[in-house]
Amino acid sequence: MFASVALFVAALLFLLLFFQTQKSNNFPPGPWPIPILGNVLQLNLTNPIADLERLAKQYGNVYSLFIGPRPTVVINGLHALKEALINKAAAFSGRPENLMINHAFQKKAPGVVMAGFNTSWKEHRRFGVMTMKNFGLGKQSMEVRILTEIRRIIECLEQSVGKKIDPHLLFHNAASSIICQVLFAKQFDYDDEFMKFFPVFFRESSKQINGFWGMTYDFFPMLRSLPLPFQKTFKLFQAAHERYSDILADCKKTRVPGKPRHFMDCYLDEIEKGGDTFYEDQLCSVITELHFGGTDTTANTLLTACLYLMNYPQIQEKCQLEIDTVLDGKDEASFEDRHQMPYVQAVIHEIQRMGNITPLSVFHCTTQDTELMGFSIPRGTIIIPNLSSVLFEEGQWKYPREFNPENFLNEKGEFVKPEAFMPFSTGPRICLGEALARMELFLVLVSLLRKFKFIWPEDAGEPDFTPVFGITLTPRPYHMKVQLRGTD
Repeated sequence: MFASVALFVAALLFLLLFFQTQKSNNFPPGPWPIPILGNVLQLNLTNPIADLERLAKQYGNVYSLFIGPRPTVVINGLHALKEALINKAAAFSGRPENLMINHAFQKKAPGVVMAGFNTSWKEHRRFGVMTMKNFGLGKQSMEVRILTEIRRIIECLEQSVGKKIDPHLLFHNAASSIICQVLFAKQFDYDDEFMKFFPVFFRESSKQINGFWGMTYDFFPMLRSLPLPFQKTFKLFQAAHERYSDILADCKKTRVPGKPRHFMDCYLDEIEKGGDTFYEDQLCSVITELHFGGTDTTANTLLTACLYLMNYPQIQEKCQLEIDTVLDGKDEASFEDRHQMPYVQAVIHEIQRMGNITPLSVFHCTTQDTELMGFSIPRGTIIIPNLSSVLFEEGQWKYPREFNPENFLNEKGEFVKPEAFMPFSTGPRICLGEALARMELFLVLVSLLRKFKFIWPEDAGEPDFTPVFGITLTPRPYHMKVQLRGTD
């Protein structure tokens, strides 16, 4: 009798889950899901980019998947992405609920990147843009901060001349230090415990949240209390929260209301104005997002830059020739110098394109029933903006599948930026730190190329350009040799 009841309940649960994954009328086409798991078995979860491209060839630029029982639409190609993220931005700018991130951020503090398309997000987005601008974004004061950090990078590299080094930690420390100066006006020593903790935190948490264990946590509630790997992620978030709280406590002791020194001061001023959306737990969540976003993407782009420049030495030399010409007689580079460096600009943008650091952006979600390219998409559908599909789209680039700065140069050798260049996404959810990242990349790469030559070690074998997939794409570990220019 018990076996019969159990079988009946199991069959009922199976049918319930099956019908939960049925497609609504006129929903975008896609592979048929299986109950509970959806289409996850049809994707390589260690890096699904190739599978998403294969499915686009089979089903078109707008197609559907099921992540577990949750309906998901993958958007590919410039035309479809513009239609969704720009022309119909209000309908496509929500954020799906991610239970693991909710838990990590203590549910009540969704931050700004992961917040829904609501009043809190709009107020925080407006505040973030205004505050970053007030603290020098795009101004000379931000250049001074970045150039100060560059001197530390140069000092570290000078000590490594002629040696084989792993640049990963150096670039992560430098990018972290720059964003920390914006967030709370602190410049940490690279061997400080604070600096040592965050690369581990960013690497491990992004791997968990965007991988198998993140999906397991979302779809199987009965497993959430078990001692599985996602518990480590929550401990890391708690440890990060404690470190930010210590800085916040110090900040409160020395701040003068109305006279902000950094982002954290500005946020505390906003809390004192009243209102429901600004509070201290939310501040720590916002700081976490900005610190992660301002560190990981920039560091990984710099690592990608060195990887390509070492393996395309003729491009590295051509950059250095242009840099030497433009900076002749100047002590340091300025962001304004980019207007006289079309080839360097083209190379940096091509590095960003090939690096494809955030290939799937951050998942969106529809805020209302809507349509896209003739298909009906219900409210609450997860949206995956496949930025890879645009960065390598046939017809949008002269050389879509190869590393070639000519993708950003016209017939006169002038720098041009094609519409399909959207590594920071597009629309209302475009990366908050885009301007800071562009300034950092230009100043760091120009300054380093002016002084050093980067060489692929003779015993390193063939370079592997295949990245490691996570929330961001990370170049595989490699070593490089650094040589002072003019000494060969």
